[in-house]
Amino acid sequence: MAGETEELVRIARGGVLLTVWAYGAGWPQGRVAGRLHAEGWQRICRGAWAAPGKDVDWRVRARAHQLLRPELVCSHGTAAALHRIEVLGGRGVGAGVGPPVGQEAREELDFTVPRPGASSRTAEGVRVHSTEFLAEGDCVMRGGLRATSPARTVGDLIRGCGTRERAVVVADSALSRRTVRGIRREPLVHREELAVELSAPRPGAARARRWLRLADPACGSPAETVARLRMRDAGLRPESQPLLHTRAGRSLRPDFLFRVEGLAVEIEGYAFHGSRQAHDRDIRRYNELADCPEVRRVLRFTARDVFHRPDSVIATIWGVLGQLGS
Repeated sequence: MAGETEELVRIARGGVLLTVWAYGAGWPQGRVAGRLHAEGWQRICRGAWAAPGKDVDWRVRARAHQLLRPELVCSHGTAAALHRIEVLGGRGVGAGVGPPVGQEAREELDFTVPRPGASSRTAEGVRVHSTEFLAEGDCVMRGGLRATSPARTVGDLIRGCGTRERAVVVADSALSRRTVRGIRREPLVHREELAVELSAPRPGAARARRWLRLADPACGSPAETVARLRMRDAGLRPESQPLLHTRAGRSLRPDFLFRVEGLAVEIEGYAFHGSRQAHDRDIRRYNELADCPEVRRVLRFTARDVFHRPDSVIATIWGVLGQLGS
């Protein structure tokens, strides 16, 4: 029995075993599931198992589904998670703002298949999008999984976004240098690439092109994106991430600066900046910002303020701008 299990571990790919491979190794049909369960294999979905002790996260689940159906391409929220593109809201893999690895193991996976037809969901937490438009250049390999490219992923997401905020958060994230779930990455796309992606006459493209014009590669987090959009709605136009220097010569970039009035605005919150250590560094920046000649006053808001109390944030900013301008 131990030898048979070792053989199955050898033929598994990335810790994933398909039932048909067990049949090919000589295991009898009809009794495979019981024997695999008894030996500690974990059922991922119908026809696929994870090796004993393997952490069955969303990547393992995606691998299993692609092994079962090679035509499936990771897309939408699942591709966003692979590329580390931040997505605001929703329920699938990649949704929320940088969920810690491991918490999304049972979230819905997104795939696209290159064929016409309606999108569908399965009982095993999989959403399959159908499309007539999926060129070879729209697909890349990430972490052993076939996925839509960053430009195609952003295009799919913002064409289908229900709100401006979700669309611009996705675009800002892909266009900018970010630290996502503790990993620093470079910008994934250029604005010109997204403009080309959104130029095709597809459902939602016209609205997506309008939203793309609101994107700002200087933005540093989803909370900053939403804050910028709320300020824009209120008629406020601060600079995003301008380069300043303290009197001692240290370089700093506040999240926003109203240069004429000398007001710097910082959006805080370790849950959105990646760690408590990053949050502590943000707090220390407060005193250094106050030492910049261009800054007369610093306002700090939490990400929770931005998402749940935006009217209060805007009223506070207007109030301080009035004081500094009087």
